[in-house]
Amino acid sequence: MKDLYQRIDKDDVAVLLVDHQAGLFSLVRDIPPEKFKNDVLALAGLAKAFKLPTILTTSFEQGPNGPLIPELKALFPDAPYIARPGQINAWDNEDFVKAVKATGKKQLIIAGVVTEVCVAFPALCALNAGYEVFVVTDASGTFNEITRYSAWGRMQQAGAQLISWFAVAGELQRDLRNQVDGLSETLGNSIPDYANLYASLNATQSRSNQ
Repeated sequence: MKDLYQRIDKDDVAVLLVDHQAGLFSLVRDIPPEKFKNDVLALAGLAKAFKLPTILTTSFEQGPNGPLIPELKALFPDAPYIARPGQINAWDNEDFVKAVKATGKKQLIIAGVVTEVCVAFPALCALNAGYEVFVVTDASGTFNEITRYSAWGRMQQAGAQLISWFAVAGELQRDLRNQVDGLSETLGNSIPDYANLYASLNATQSRSNQ
């Protein structure tokens, strides 16, 4: 029997950031704009902190979809960057699929804009190809709650797991005693109040070392 709880394995997972483009960001209405961008950058920060293979892709940049948001390109200057000439489904682009296969990973963390198309289509294709798929719900956005829930249901029925970026952080971290460079900065920047927890931890550790 297959385990019902499939954990993210930091040694066997890649991150796919699909169509986080300036024009498409304007379509996101199910999450407040400032929160959505915060969540996207939080997920990206986790990928960076845990040194996860990360693939960036865009669709039809020269059209209304616009360019990739600059923060992602700055975070991953050396990551595979697949500028699709027109394919709506990233999995229909040969270079994108090659980049995914080249990671050698069996698990995929996927987020993008919009949820029912740019996320759902490659997620469903990846499931068909035998990958374990984790869809980051708060780093994926769409027009409204109706389209969001229909997309979530479709992906869940096919076997995708829905997860928040903070839960991704917990599954990657596993143990609070693990030291991960850049993790506290990512969490502190994304959840300002969370910085207080790290301040408390650092103070406690300083006292214990005296």
